[in-house]
Amino acid sequence: MLALEIVMTDPFFHVPAAPLVPIQGQSGGYPVRRIFCVGRNYAAHAAEMGNEVDREAPFYFTKSAHDICLSGATIAYPLETEDCHHEMEFVVALGADAFRVDAAEAMQAVFGYACGIDLTRRDLQAAAKDKRRPWDLGKDFEQSAIIAALTPKTTFGAIRDQAIRLTLNGQVAQAATLSDMVWSVPEIIAHLSRFYHLQPGDLIYTGTPAGVGAVRPGDVLLGEIDGLTPLHLTVGPAA
Repeated sequence: MLALEIVMTDPFFHVPAAPLVPIQGQSGGYPVRRIFCVGRNYAAHAAEMGNEVDREAPFYFTKSAHDICLSGATIAYPLETEDCHHEMEFVVALGADAFRVDAAEAMQAVFGYACGIDLTRRDLQAAAKDKRRPWDLGKDFEQSAIIAALTPKTTFGAIRDQAIRLTLNGQVAQAATLSDMVWSVPEIIAHLSRFYHLQPGDLIYTGTPAGVGAVRPGDVLLGEIDGLTPLHLTVGPAA
């Protein structure tokens, strides 16, 4: 039997390069590899959604790296939804490998932090929950992972009780502190590293405080975390 030899030369088509996130004080960008998101990491948010926090272990959903949208953008109102919600988040960017690490060493893998917003098609997420299906249509869509410039870990310092807030059209909608998180950043990294070989370029959106709500065309959002570059987003008309 003759063996079929396949020789690959040029790719059949080209895919977009990894999105780059600006880094405060540096000329180079941070290439995004994967996006992990922590669910129900603030007890008050879990309660407002009618859920309880799972205190045995954190849980996750994912977004495509190409959902990244940089601060300052004006985006089209998302497709196929009538109830798109803002979720303000503290984003952790990894700069080293983390595989089966414990919480005591997990922070060695952190490169820096950023303000982020996880946009959610709440009606589609709710429909998926009702049918016990995955949340992908509600969570993973274009321009749904908003992010501001990264601040290096050494510049930001220790994660303590820094304020996290989101202002919608000049009114504060979400407000809490990072110390309100159910699962700390080292605990999240340690747990996640049991299931994935975490690597540089991986982002972790660490969950949202209470106060999530709908956005509409024309809305202007400002996301802030003490010590980080603020995030600005404008929602335009539907495409």
